Amino acid sequence: MRLLLGLGKVLTALFWGVVLANLLEPFAQPFAMLLTLAGAALVMIHVLELLVFNDRLSGHTQPGLARVQILLFGIFHLQALTAGQSVGDAAVPLEVEHA
Repeated sequence: MRLLLGLGKVLTALFWGVVLANLLEPFAQPFAMLLTLAGAALVMIHVLELLVFNDRLSGHTQPGLARVQILLFGIFHLQALTAGQSVGDAAVPLEVEHA
């Protein structure tokens, strides 16, 4: 699982590199426009993920860094967060009442 998450992060970083290269030196049309639209759509999706999972990050040791990584890698970073890293997700043992 960690290998797939790492591979997803690498591919996402490569995608952002291509989008940045397109912004600096536009590719041939219509690829430049399509790549810009894909990058804008991915930014919006990652912002939505950040809004949805914001409470999960509030107890994290470095919430600012985690938020930046979510903006860059999206769900790949969210899946990589473990319950041990986040105070808000720590399992709380429940007491069972015996009759």
